[in-house]
Amino acid sequence: MTASKILLYICLAFVIGVFSGPFLNFSLAFEIIVALFGMATTFVFWRHQRAVAVGLCLLFFVFGLGRYQVAENKAIDSELLFLNDNGKIVALTGYIVTEPDIRDKSIKLTIAVENLVSGKTAKDITGKVLVTTDRYSNFQYGDRLKIKGDLETPPIFDSFNYRNYLKKDGIYSIMNWPEIEPIGDNVGNKIIKFLFSFKNKFKEATRSFISPPQEGILEALVFGDEQDLSQEWKEKLNLTGTRHIAAVSGMNITITAFLILSFALSLGLWRQQAFFVSILLLSIYILMIGAPASAVRAGIMGFILIAAQYSGRLSVASRAVVFAAAIMIYQNPFILKLDIGFQLSFLAIVGLIYLQPTFSRLLSKIPNPKAFPVRTTLVATLSAQVFTAPILIYNFGYLPILSPITNILIVPFLAPITILIFVFGIICIIFPLAGFLLSWPVWLSLTYIIGIIGWFSQFSFAALTIQNIHWFWLALSYVCLTAFVFYLSRKERLNFLNY
Repeated sequence: MTASKILLYICLAFVIGVFSGPFLNFSLAFEIIVALFGMATTFVFWRHQRAVAVGLCLLFFVFGLGRYQVAENKAIDSELLFLNDNGKIVALTGYIVTEPDIRDKSIKLTIAVENLVSGKTAKDITGKVLVTTDRYSNFQYGDRLKIKGDLETPPIFDSFNYRNYLKKDGIYSIMNWPEIEPIGDNVGNKIIKFLFSFKNKFKEATRSFISPPQEGILEALVFGDEQDLSQEWKEKLNLTGTRHIAAVSGMNITITAFLILSFALSLGLWRQQAFFVSILLLSIYILMIGAPASAVRAGIMGFILIAAQYSGRLSVASRAVVFAAAIMIYQNPFILKLDIGFQLSFLAIVGLIYLQPTFSRLLSKIPNPKAFPVRTTLVATLSAQVFTAPILIYNFGYLPILSPITNILIVPFLAPITILIFVFGIICIIFPLAGFLLSWPVWLSLTYIIGIIGWFSQFSFAALTIQNIHWFWLALSYVCLTAFVFYLSRKERLNFLNY
């Protein structure tokens, strides 16, 4: 057994330990005994690799359990949490740590709290509060504020657990329509402030030439910003399986990373040139959208996929993916269960790693011209969607039947259209008259996307609705997929030996 395999197994043991955290309530003494047993097995049988692997897996399984329990205890012991729902007005000071989330009738601000103010005294306190305030308030990232109002625990709705949705971001308290008073200087990171400022100027400039619904698709495509997308168009994206193009989703970034490198290689670039171009473009994209944590996590997965393609060893990238996932989960254990974006990015890249060779072989007769790489797009879409379909059905209750067709017609054009939009936006900021001329090809490109989505969404069979799926069927689906992957791996190995 190689060292890389042992590393893979202990990473999986850690992840399983974190996943088991909410369900297993072992005493500290029992966990210590299991950890000591694992250490003893490792040291006593250090000459036997399998025994070492078992001992280390036991040790890291307990480590995973402990990491989740530490994170959960930290959440429960949050100082702000004790102020929730007590009916008293509290005054807090802090600063805005993310870009304001502008909604139709309100703005949501994520505040990193610094002090609890009582009269003329201030007590140091830490935590995050999600504040809902007036739609036309002029607050920016980094603004230091004093907020005064009722702290509440995030609610749990019948169809959506809003409390868990915020928990993955370390938010355990909300405050609706408080009194807000700006205080002090802006304390935000200068680079992040510049990126958000550029993003706002970009939106203002492009809105002068592009109107809805094209404008909503433009901002969703470039920035993952769905604020100007109507509910009707969000539903059409869901039905056609193209919602990933309108969000900074792990699945979107993973597929895009795969296609960027494949497209660069098809243009005749050397593998090293294509690698650096792909890394550069993906990095610029993540920075341009403000580098949110979800995009950074998905970007890391994308970088691993690009590196695996560059090295020509896509089949062994799974170990790097599991290792990266374990590091991310260690940093924030809640993303494993509560962050659908993280789940999709991980599953999409696993699908690309293991199913891409099979789909490439099955679809080898489909043409793959450089200008319109049908086969590459279809292979990437099917490989990712096979592995993400169960989690999408479980979370959203539908399966987009026409997704492969709509993605073939749209995904190959996303990279050039996105680049065109970036050039258009920058020109609009610098020289608006030239931006007017470029607005026509941008408008036509967005109209094409809207036309495809609108036409396919009108069919009654566009998506299969499957409601109230029990978690057992989700688990069974991935057991079957895992068994299928092992079968394919063994078949490939036998074919190689018989060559």
